[in-house]
Amino acid sequence: MKWNQEDMDMYLKAREYVDTIVLPLFPVSFAEKMKQSAGMSEFVQLLSLQLERKFKGRLLLLPGFIYAKTAGENEDVVGANLLKWEKEFFENGFKYVYYLTSDIDCKKVENVIQGSLIWLPSLPLAQMDERTRNTVFEDQVAQLVEIFVQKWKAAE
Repeated sequence: MKWNQEDMDMYLKAREYVDTIVLPLFPVSFAEKMKQSAGMSEFVQLLSLQLERKFKGRLLLLPGFIYAKTAGENEDVVGANLLKWEKEFFENGFKYVYYLTSDIDCKKVENVIQGSLIWLPSLPLAQMDERTRNTVFEDQVAQLVEIFVQKWKAAE
């Protein structure tokens, strides 16, 4: 389910079945890495939407966590903010929390958070034709599906 009014109606009716939350992490940089951070955000957003389609009714996809991408300064801030979000998620009944990112610097907060951080290298979407892009996304989503299913099975 996505974070919109229509899906929230569905979520409220089936809340006990929705145990997983996905928070995409979107870096924003206005420096020389502006295009790279935009590409990472676009890639993660598209993957997140595909994942939500696969598990509609089991997971809630949030709009995303946007943070300033500044060299070496923001890991503590990002980690502290994610901990606040996690507290909210767990208090509201979510058992599984996933963060999706293409920003390698986010790996530095893995030791701070309780949820699972999934890092995927972004791909140059603008340079791919639609057919290639769809194939790549199908492969990436299939791998993500496997990760989610393994975690769910391990907890049974």
